[in-house]
Amino acid sequence: MSEQTELKRTMTLIPAISTVMGTVIGAGVFFKASGVATATGNANMSIFVWALGGLITLAAGLTGAELAAAIPETGGMLVYIERAYGKMMSYLLGWAQVIVYFPASIAAKGIIFGTQVVNLFHLSVNYTVPAGIAAVGSVFLINLLGSKVAGQFQAITLFFKLIPLALIIIFGLLQPGGVEVSFFPIHAGAHTDGFLTGLGAGLLATMYAYDGWIHVGNIAGELKNPSRDLPRAIAGGLFGIMIIYLLVNFVFLHTLPINAIAGNETTAMDVADKIFGHLGGKLITIGILVSIYGTLNGYTMTGMRLPYAMALENDLPFSKHLVKLNRYQIPYIAGIFQLVLSIALMFVGGFDLLTDMLIFVIWMFYTLVFVAVIKLRHTEPELARPYKVPLYPVIPIIAILGGVFILVMTLLSNFWLAMTGIGLTLIGLPFYFWMQHKNKVN
Repeated sequence: MSEQTELKRTMTLIPAISTVMGTVIGAGVFFKASGVATATGNANMSIFVWALGGLITLAAGLTGAELAAAIPETGGMLVYIERAYGKMMSYLLGWAQVIVYFPASIAAKGIIFGTQVVNLFHLSVNYTVPAGIAAVGSVFLINLLGSKVAGQFQAITLFFKLIPLALIIIFGLLQPGGVEVSFFPIHAGAHTDGFLTGLGAGLLATMYAYDGWIHVGNIAGELKNPSRDLPRAIAGGLFGIMIIYLLVNFVFLHTLPINAIAGNETTAMDVADKIFGHLGGKLITIGILVSIYGTLNGYTMTGMRLPYAMALENDLPFSKHLVKLNRYQIPYIAGIFQLVLSIALMFVGGFDLLTDMLIFVIWMFYTLVFVAVIKLRHTEPELARPYKVPLYPVIPIIAILGGVFILVMTLLSNFWLAMTGIGLTLIGLPFYFWMQHKNKVN
């Protein structure tokens, strides 16, 4: 066993930084510009919000990695939450991920995939959801062929994430533009009810693009020197992501006026058309579609295993069905359950609505993770911590304040969306008590 552990510790700093960046960069950078522009109504404030989102994510990543390195167990955040707050809170997190986070993530990516297909081929908007369902369904079928096939497919599509980003940044910065953008906001803009409201709504939108940081601590077990290289990898990787996001959005705002970006889910395609011409724009859009498809594969692959894992503990209704595997050892019933929920959500809400709700819900638990870092320092001081968050407790406090700000401002700016997310999470409570009682009886 010790030999196996030693063999895993082969990763050095540069591949670790690449892993962090590959984990976080997804479809959000291409399609959240419209939501941020709608929330802020101002080019300068839009750039500021992307920078602030990056800094909060950096603090979050550095904080959450302490628990990832100290408790390197399968289940990740579920394990941290249970260790700090008990089984009920851990169950609610699992429930929220099964019912809201993964299905809404898949649904949102399906919608944006369908939107790009409709615009690429000049189809009727009525084809948006059917195209999205086709994408979601085909990815599910790929995953039924086994984790090896799904993993290989993920590796291929990862490359396509970076090509459109690199081309848009390089050639976009060389284009003459009529919009001047600075990194500091002057005012909130015409589309908001005030500075803080616009800041909060814009920040919530950016958090979808930065989401995925919770997984960066998972590389701790593969690093040669985790205490030295993990904070460097997180800081370098997330800082690099922030710079890429700032540059991409600078190009968007440099190429198109703010009112052409606000509410426009095809901003990336419009910018590509303007920079590269009609044919070049189409090729870039195809690259973006492959990137979305790959991200969709990643969420499908990991998402279907969560109801399966909870069912193994008999924590969900119909657990005996959810644990069934096909001949490729894939939890296909859990996958079908996730697929049905995702398709249902595609008919309920659009891209921004779904992503804002899932980010609000998951950030409730992210914030609890930040608090857990401080809590476990006091309740379990003897816990071996190969990596400790730097500048403790300043960085955890920044992460906590950032999380609280996101949650409070969402409640103020989009009360019913926030309450829907809270309600869907709390529906898990009666199921928790029912399954606990059922398991005791059995």
